[in-house]
Amino acid sequence: MEAAGLAYTVTRHGRVSSLEEAAAARGVEPAAIIKTIVVRRAEEDYLLVLVPGDRTISWPRLRALLGVSRLSMPDAATAREVTGYERGTITPFGALRAWPVVADERVSGTVSIGAGAHGVAATVDGAALVAALDARVADVTDPA
Repeated sequence: MEAAGLAYTVTRHGRVSSLEEAAAARGVEPAAIIKTIVVRRAEEDYLLVLVPGDRTISWPRLRALLGVSRLSMPDAATAREVTGYERGTITPFGALRAWPVVADERVSGTVSIGAGAHGVAATVDGAALVAALDARVADVTDPA
């Protein structure tokens, strides 16, 4: 995040068991928790999708955006292999490879994104986050 010139504040808290607990621990609304989801496009071809906490990926819209007929989520071991992070800690920053990023259009305002370890998050401006990642922005989610 520093290398990207992104202003952020680190929040450290213990493990949480729900979106609501995570939001309370980080001092944001549940919708402001940004999940980083690893998506497989093809063999050895992945991307990261930034999804607000109260939403889920709309697979038809994401496939249409990417111009593909099939996408999948890798298992936990593969997600770790391609990012360097275990599930629940994945962040686009510092991943083993700079995979393309798609951000849902609702990633805005003050948001909290995982910072690479359980119970560690970074609070940032959503627009600055999207810009720092050179993310493709689109409506790619549905309500959870």
